[in-house]
Amino acid sequence: MKDAFINERTDELNHKWPDAIKREIPIYSRGNSIRSDFDRDYTRLIHSQAYSRLKHKTQVFYAPKNDHVCTRMEHVQHVASVAETIAKYLGLNVELTRAIAIGHDIGHAPFGHTGEDILNSLMAQKEGANAPKKFWHERNSLFFADYIETLSDPDGYEKTLNLTYAVRDGLICHCGEIDQQGIRPRKDDINLYDIKRPGLVQPFTWEGCVVKVSDKIAFLGRDIEDARRYHILDMGCYRQLRQIVGETLGMTKNGQTLSHSSGKAVNTTVLINDMIVDMCEQSTP
Repeated sequence: MKDAFINERTDELNHKWPDAIKREIPIYSRGNSIRSDFDRDYTRLIHSQAYSRLKHKTQVFYAPKNDHVCTRMEHVQHVASVAETIAKYLGLNVELTRAIAIGHDIGHAPFGHTGEDILNSLMAQKEGANAPKKFWHERNSLFFADYIETLSDPDGYEKTLNLTYAVRDGLICHCGEIDQQGIRPRKDDINLYDIKRPGLVQPFTWEGCVVKVSDKIAFLGRDIEDARRYHILDMGCYRQLRQIVGETLGMTKNGQTLSHSSGKAVNTTVLINDMIVDMCEQSTP
């Protein structure tokens, strides 16, 4: 339902607002700024070197010679597009949603999840096979935002990104499986470095929850298209996928096409549109 979450929106009327906008240290004021706290976070992220490096990082297929195969930078833009669409429809804070989405993978390893696995195997050789997972990109995104990335302030001094709590929380909490019970934000503003593994806690805000789901929506459609482009999926696989998608998203039911189905093809636009619509129609606070 449109604006179904407007009373849950992270704004001045939300009891979580003071915690959501707090920063580790006070941020400088330009005096003539017209941006909100979350808009400032968004621009600080897109001006960071970590964001710039995403253009050479893997989404699924690494070191592609094909310019049309998705990179990590394209992926975060797809996530931002999906998340903004959902947040706007549900009545949530679009500025917060966009900032989390654009920065959620700034700490991702090269070569995608394969690179992440290799880093962990190297750490296991040093720490022992039973050592807990040491590298996970969600925590690394938070670490980069808090300690590695810097921007020049108005006086020319390099300062950390110093993001708001709600955005930092969205970075570290954007992964993890979503079961049939759905997803709801947690209540407390915990120390984010107390989170010991991916998916251990849910995001602090509904906007963070939207990005978490949008991450999956964005890559499902795009990764399938890249697999077809590389001829990894043959026509038999494609027909099977179309059947699965139809049954899962309700594109066909009792032989009839539902109103929100945007087409029979299994491609980026059809999959993303139908998953967005399905989520918006089925979500309640």
